[in-house]
Amino acid sequence: MDDVLESRPRELKHVQVREYVRSLVEGAEAGSPAPSERELVTRFGVARMTVRQAMDTLVAEGLLERMPGKGTFVAHPQRRASRPVGFTEEMLRRGFQPESQTLLTRLEQAGPGVARALDITPGDSVLHWRRLRRADGAPVCLQDAFLNEVLLPGFLEKAMPTSLYGALVKRGLAPHWAEDSISAGLADETEARLLEVEPESAVLRVSRRAVSGEVTVEVSRSTYRPDRFTMFVQVGAPV
Repeated sequence: MDDVLESRPRELKHVQVREYVRSLVEGAEAGSPAPSERELVTRFGVARMTVRQAMDTLVAEGLLERMPGKGTFVAHPQRRASRPVGFTEEMLRRGFQPESQTLLTRLEQAGPGVARALDITPGDSVLHWRRLRRADGAPVCLQDAFLNEVLLPGFLEKAMPTSLYGALVKRGLAPHWAEDSISAGLADETEARLLEVEPESAVLRVSRRAVSGEVTVEVSRSTYRPDRFTMFVQVGAPV
């Protein structure tokens, strides 16, 4: 395997790590342990974040699965459910400890875009919840969620939940499907300060509309640090 890596010196380091791990685990029995992150950091002389990015890709592909407190293992077939998940669950899946810092919660009048996405009338009341999302203490995402006040009576009167999707599940509004719009952008001064990057650094912007049954329960706009988050998109159904 070392000869293969040496023949591809320009390949990104996380790709080299990913393909090395893939070569070890493809065809292995489900439940077999994958190489540890510490082992891979030592072998390739790269940062832990580089190894984590490589392993994240294989987890998203369904080749590996993480078991909290135990490690990473060859996945069982068809282990991944095709449903939308929030930041909290996504980070836990990837082996990170998620954190959220609420920056703003208030009632606002829906603008034309938010109203159209939520299928309400412009000017109707919406809940605006802005959070800084972290993983293992590092800033990853700045997120603005807009929610239909009629669906969530008293939402702002209690302590804000750790997970929005968890709160929606408790109210019988679990998102069953979602559509995301993904684009590249440049961080403005506020985003740069909160995400701890330089102004006009490249960022990943994701706009989401999440639906429960026939009702839109969330419209959100998220700005991610691309060096700390990789977006995975499933195309087609697993076989």
